[in-house]
Amino acid sequence: MTFSDLNYIFRLLPIFLIIYYLTPAKFRPWTLLAESLVFYYINEPILIVVLVAGTFVTWCFAKINIYRRWKWLLALGIILDVSLLGFFKACGVLKLGIIIPIGLSYFVFKLISYQVDSFRGMISGTSFIDLANYLLMFPQIISGPIARFNYIIENDFWRKGQDKFGARFYKVISRIEDGLKYFVIGLFFKVIIADHLAILWNDIKTIGYESISTPLAWLGAYTYSLDLYFDFWGYSLMAAGVGIMLGFPFIRNFDQPYFASSISDFYRRWHSTLGTWFRDYVYFPLGGNRKGWLRTAFNLIVVWIFTGIWHGITLNFLIWAGVICLIIMIEKFVLSHVKWLYIIIGRINILVIIPVTWVIFAIHSFKDLRLYLLRLFPIWDISIAVNGNDYIKCLKSYWPFLALGLFFTMPFVTNIYKKHKDNFLIVLGLFGLFWVAIFSLANSSGNPFMYLRF
Repeated sequence: MTFSDLNYIFRLLPIFLIIYYLTPAKFRPWTLLAESLVFYYINEPILIVVLVAGTFVTWCFAKINIYRRWKWLLALGIILDVSLLGFFKACGVLKLGIIIPIGLSYFVFKLISYQVDSFRGMISGTSFIDLANYLLMFPQIISGPIARFNYIIENDFWRKGQDKFGARFYKVISRIEDGLKYFVIGLFFKVIIADHLAILWNDIKTIGYESISTPLAWLGAYTYSLDLYFDFWGYSLMAAGVGIMLGFPFIRNFDQPYFASSISDFYRRWHSTLGTWFRDYVYFPLGGNRKGWLRTAFNLIVVWIFTGIWHGITLNFLIWAGVICLIIMIEKFVLSHVKWLYIIIGRINILVIIPVTWVIFAIHSFKDLRLYLLRLFPIWDISIAVNGNDYIKCLKSYWPFLALGLFFTMPFVTNIYKKHKDNFLIVLGLFGLFWVAIFSLANSSGNPFMYLRF
C-alpha cells in the first residue's frame, strides 16, 4: 500500500490521524510507532523483523557510544549497517530469491546518520522511542526523504502545551490543512503527470529501441526525465505533507533542479536529502575540497561510486554515476575558471546531458542502452523498420501531460503557491486537482513509486 492507494487516502491515513490526535500528547510517539509498524507490516509482513532488529541493535550501540565514544564500536556499527544493505542488494543481483525489504536503503542511511551524530555529540540522550520513530515513521520509511534526527524532536505536538483546548484544536487543524495541500499537490504530480508519462515511456519500450526515430528517442529521454522528477517529487511532497499533519516540520527534497546553473548545482537541488547525506558522512570525512584538487577529485569519485551502488549493483548505475562525476569534475576544475563559459555549458548540461544520463539510469540492459544511445546519436545506422513520424503520433496522445510537466517545472509556479497558498482560489484549485487525481486512480490499476525499488 503506497501513498497513492485509495485505501490509504480514504481509510488508513484518516484512521491513523484520528487515533494519533485522540492520544494524549506524551503517548503520541508510541502511537506513531505502532501505526508505522502496522503500515510497514501491510507492505512487508515478513521482513519487518529486519528493520526492528536493526533499530534495536543501533539503539544499543548508540547507548554505549554516546558516553564512551569508542571509534571501534562506531566502525563496527557502520560495517554491520553497510553489510546488511550489501547482503540484500547482492541477493537481488544474484537472483537468490531473497527480496530486499522495502525502504532498506533509506533505513540504513538513517542508521549510519544516527550513529555518527551520536558519536559526534550532536544528539543528547538515547530515547528508544525517538530513535524508533526516526527510523521507522511511516511517512518516510518506504522512500525517504532521509531526514536527520533533529526532525523528530522538533514535533511540538509531543509535548503538553499550556494552550486551551480551542487553541490547540485550531493549531492541529491548521497543520493538517497545510499538510493536505502538499499531499494533494504531490498526488496530482504522481497520478496525473508521472503515471501518464510513464505510459509513453513504456510505449517506446514496446516499439523496440531499434525501431524508434531519433526525434522519438529524444522525446523519450525528456519524457523519462519528467516522469522520474514528478514521480519522486510527488512522493516527497506527499511524505512531507503527512509529516506536517503529524506535527513535524516541512522537509524539502527538491528545489527546482531543472533551473540549476550546472550539474553540480542540479544535484544539490535534486533529492537533496541524499546529496547532503553523502556530503556530511562521506565527502567531508574524506577531506572534502580542503586537501588539494587531486584529493578533491578522489573524494568526488568515491562519493559517486557509492551513489551508483546505492541505486543498484548493475552496470548502468555505475555508468550513470561515472558520467555525472566526470562532468562535475570538469565543471569544478576547468569551467569554473571561465565564468561565461561555465554559465553557458552549465545550462546545456542541464537541458541536454541530464536527460541522456537519465536514459542510462533507466535502461539496465547494456545491449538495450547501446541501441537507445545510437538512436539518440545516430552515428551509424542500427535501425529496423523505423517510422519517421512516430514522435508526432506520441505527441498527439501525450502533449497535455508533457505540457503540464513543463509548466510545473517553472519556478514562478512554486513562487505563486508560496505567496498565495491560503488564497481561496488556490485552495479551490487544489480541491479540483485532488478529485481529478482520485478519478484517475479509480479508473487505473495504479503505478508504484519509481524509487520504491531503491
